Amino acid sequence: MDEYICSMKQVILLLGTNLGDCLKNLNNTIVLLQEKNEKVIAVSSVYKTEPWGYKSENWFYNMVLKLETSLDVFSVFEKINGIEKFLGRTIKSEKGYSDRLMDIDILFYEDLIINRPELQVPHPRLHLRKFTLTPLVEICPDIIHPVLNKTIQKLFEECKDEGKVIFYEKFKIYN
Repeated sequence: MDEYICSMKQVILLLGTNLGDCLKNLNNTIVLLQEKNEKVIAVSSVYKTEPWGYKSENWFYNMVLKLETSLDVFSVFEKINGIEKFLGRTIKSEKGYSDRLMDIDILFYEDLIINRPELQVPHPRLHLRKFTLTPLVEICPDIIHPVLNKTIQKLFEECKDEGKVIFYEKFKIYN
C-alpha cells in the first residue's frame, strides 16, 4: 500500500465550459476524472469569465482542481482528451479559440516541464490569464512555477490581463 501512495503524483487542471448546462458539465467532468486512478484533493470556486482570445456572447465557467493520480502525464493528457470528447467536445478549432462544452488543460504535473507540440506543461499561457490565475491562487498560491520561478500569487499580482473574472459560487461535487 505504501508503494501505491508513493507513486501518486499531483496534477492541477483547469476546467472551462461555456455551452449547455455549465455547472453540470463541470460536475460531470470531475466525476469522470475521479474514475479509477484519480482522487480530487482540492477544488476552487467557480468563476464566470469573459471569453479570452475571441468574441462570444457565452461567458465561461472556470475552475481549477488538484488531483492525485497514478497516471503519467501523457496518460492524464489522453484521459482528459477522452473526457472532452465523451462530453461532446468537437475537434479543437484550427482557427483559434471557440465556444466549447468542456475544455480541460493541464496546468501543472508535479514540477515537470514538457515542451512538445501536442503537450506543454506547465501550461504556456497560464501566467497571462486571470481566468486561470484567479482559481489557481485560491487553492495553491504558494506553488512555484517551474519555468518562471515565481509563486502563483506573484504571477497573479503581475498579470496584466483585464478580462472580467467574477466569483460565481463555491463548488460542491454532486454524485
